[in-house]
Amino acid sequence: MNSMLVETNGLGMRYATQGGKLALDGASFSLAPGEFLVILGQNGCGKSTLLKCIAGLLRPTAGHIRVVGRDITALTGRALADARMALGMVFQQARLIGRRSVLSNVLCGTLGRHHGVASSLGFLPRDETGHALRCLDQVGLKAFARQRAGTLSGGQAQRVAIARALAQRPSALLADEPVASLDPEAAEEVMRLLRRLSRDEGLGVICVLHQPDLARRYADRIIGMRQGQMVFDTRPDTLQEAEIAALYEATPS
Repeated sequence: MNSMLVETNGLGMRYATQGGKLALDGASFSLAPGEFLVILGQNGCGKSTLLKCIAGLLRPTAGHIRVVGRDITALTGRALADARMALGMVFQQARLIGRRSVLSNVLCGTLGRHHGVASSLGFLPRDETGHALRCLDQVGLKAFARQRAGTLSGGQAQRVAIARALAQRPSALLADEPVASLDPEAAEEVMRLLRRLSRDEGLGVICVLHQPDLARRYADRIIGMRQGQMVFDTRPDTLQEAEIAALYEATPS
């Protein structure tokens, strides 16, 4: 039986609204349980497009995506929403509701499992409180549960965003530049947390980064992208400086 959490096969994305720009060209890789995969590359190379296709936020124009063994490429509506529950998403900005408590923000991550009238009106499922508190404990912020989210530091807010993603009970986390807005100390803290979740909890993690040094220290595998294509997929200990430098060379006009 195939145990891969995420698989992409020949994934392509051409934007009709940008003059037919080919943003992603033939991306194929897989993610195993407990694996921490980092994607590197310069702005506009296709990293975020790849992540958004996997997350179901964009529909690719070529290829296929399987999540926990299910082909989600052509899914829409409720079927897509249900399939996406296997993927927790973490963005560059924490996107917390500042006036609400930390606990309430984490509870928002459980709403996808509740389809009743109350949840559709924005009421939080209080029977999920215990689970939400456990998620906060996983990120080291259980003591902040009743605090207003707007009072948190940047690093704390991003850890709450990770707890919110964990509240979905996902099989994998997709993190799109999760440390880009953080100071170096907070960035290290978030990277340590993501690595611990992959190793201790068995979560697959796909993390888009701009920092090769962080990728080398924390990743199990590193994919390099340039002009929409994957140019390497390798372990950190075999990655050469020249390969990294080639990712960030100026793109010919």
